[in-house]
Amino acid sequence: MFLRLLYQSFHRQQRRKLLAALAVTIGVAVATAMIAIAVDVGDKINRELRSYGANIVVYPEDAALDVRIGDQDIKPAAVGSYLKESDLPNIKGIFWGHNILTFAPFLETTALVDGRQVRVIGTYFDKRIRFGTEDFNTGVRRLYPWWKLDSGTWPDDDRNEVLIGSKLAEQLPRSWEQGNLLPFGRIAGVLSTGGPEDFSLVVPLHVAQKLANAPNAVGKVYLSALTKPEDAFARRDPDRMNAADRDRWYCSPYANSIAFQLREIFPHSNAEQIRQAAQNEGVLLSHISGTMLLIALASLIAAALAVSAAMATTVLERRHEVGLMKALGATRAAIASLFVAEASLLAMGAGVVGFILGSVIAQRIANNVFHSGIQIAPVLLPIVLLLALLVTIMGSAAAIRRALRLDPVLVLRGDA
Repeated sequence: MFLRLLYQSFHRQQRRKLLAALAVTIGVAVATAMIAIAVDVGDKINRELRSYGANIVVYPEDAALDVRIGDQDIKPAAVGSYLKESDLPNIKGIFWGHNILTFAPFLETTALVDGRQVRVIGTYFDKRIRFGTEDFNTGVRRLYPWWKLDSGTWPDDDRNEVLIGSKLAEQLPRSWEQGNLLPFGRIAGVLSTGGPEDFSLVVPLHVAQKLANAPNAVGKVYLSALTKPEDAFARRDPDRMNAADRDRWYCSPYANSIAFQLREIFPHSNAEQIRQAAQNEGVLLSHISGTMLLIALASLIAAALAVSAAMATTVLERRHEVGLMKALGATRAAIASLFVAEASLLAMGAGVVGFILGSVIAQRIANNVFHSGIQIAPVLLPIVLLLALLVTIMGSAAAIRRALRLDPVLVLRGDA
């Protein structure tokens, strides 16, 4: 009898049930898409943000650090105080080495050319490095994609070639034009960065090392790393943690823990996050994830309201049926279980369809915004079905309570 009543309910009220199912499907689809993106968005947005430069810097421990947020410039290391270029490949060997997207070493010095003292910055442009059996390319062309050439070509890291800053080029005679030779290299192009490099000569690192008479020397290293937004645990001092907390901190991709691992491979060095960049990224990620979760919550609330309206109309239409059931001895629990069973079947069907639709929406958003796909975790399906069930039950709760309060005498007499 129970199953027959359940079947008749869906058969006779197809339109009402379809509207309720449609509301749940749309709500669950939006929630699925937002939750899936919010879970996966951290890494994708982090990768997008990493195209805007470095978030960690390594420098000799006795060097004076002076980070300028606008152009991220650091004072040159003191004479004789350098990192070793030969240690750079080991960056890929740290615990979170796969999170290091790219890096660029810098060595600053000066050179006297045509009676003029000129600032020289040595770096990697797009240098191929080997760590173990792995080859990878790194340098400023990957770290700072906004560095552009007004003319000319990028230097080869293994040749004696020079880029002249756009502002410096305006101040110098024609003997400094592109293609001309300087004492330490040919001018390959004119560089525009919007930073101090515009007033400098930018050269391959080995050229700057010769000018500074400092072989194997690096003044500082900028790194772009995928990191986890900073929280209270990230800011704790690892030296004051117990063994379990220290291992958890060390094995978490915080900027601080990655910096700690970098200090281990560069003797007598300091490494720290460029705090303004890291904090801004964390705030942005939190805001975006929060916004998506709010959209998901709003869609579920709207679905619950739609279900509530549909169920209220259903109970109104079926009040005589409920009254008759009560008159025949049906208990409140039996009547409630009938409506709950209807809502559960509705939720499961709409939840599955909503999950599939939401997965498609999430993939479209990811492809259009991040130009890459998104992985829908299988564990999301039971979560979505549970949300659909909660939304449907909550939306039906008021209507079910009203059905349980109906007086069979009044209903059957036509007074209710």
